[in-house]
Amino acid sequence: MTPLVKNLGLVDYQPTWDAMKQFTAARNAETRDEVWLLQHPPVYTQGQAGKPEHLLNPAGIPVVKIDRGGQITYHGPGQIVIYLLLDLRRWGLNVRQLVRLMEQAVIDLLAAHGVTAQGREDAPGVYVGDAKIAALGLKIRNGCCYHGLSFNVDMDMAPFANINPCGYAGLRVTQARDVGIAAPVQQLEQQLAHNLLALLQQGKKPHEQHH
Repeated sequence: MTPLVKNLGLVDYQPTWDAMKQFTAARNAETRDEVWLLQHPPVYTQGQAGKPEHLLNPAGIPVVKIDRGGQITYHGPGQIVIYLLLDLRRWGLNVRQLVRLMEQAVIDLLAAHGVTAQGREDAPGVYVGDAKIAALGLKIRNGCCYHGLSFNVDMDMAPFANINPCGYAGLRVTQARDVGIAAPVQQLEQQLAHNLLALLQQGKKPHEQHH
């Protein structure tokens, strides 16, 4: 069954994170998967392994310590956030495969707009040249995931300068506007969600042929 896609608009981080945890804790084998499309007001999120020294200067932006993998990142308006609430067993995926799938969805989106991007083995995310355009992180509980990916489109990039993004000092960060993509945020959000769902569905089919 295709995941239910929900457009949540601009929503605060903490209640959204709480809702993901509640959804995941309450779900059972019959629960339909969901994909949430949203944006957050300015917030830094500090992953489980997050080291405080990677926050150089919060400058009044709240910092939330959370339960996904990875280091610190920034969310703000003009950035597409997609949260995947999936039962990984249903899709025959492990975490690494889902990470690759999320990266591929962003790479395909950028390619459709004439921009070449790639993932990196050493640092999950999607990069245009050496600049990061999408960040991702997941939490797995009882075979089900939550959190997901963020894709920079048309945002105030200044807060990225106050952190070592994802724990990498001096990591350059970019966004769709700055690599020449002028499409509206909503259009890119829909395309990215479509890519994710298409890749999930594709991944389901080939299992029969692997015997």
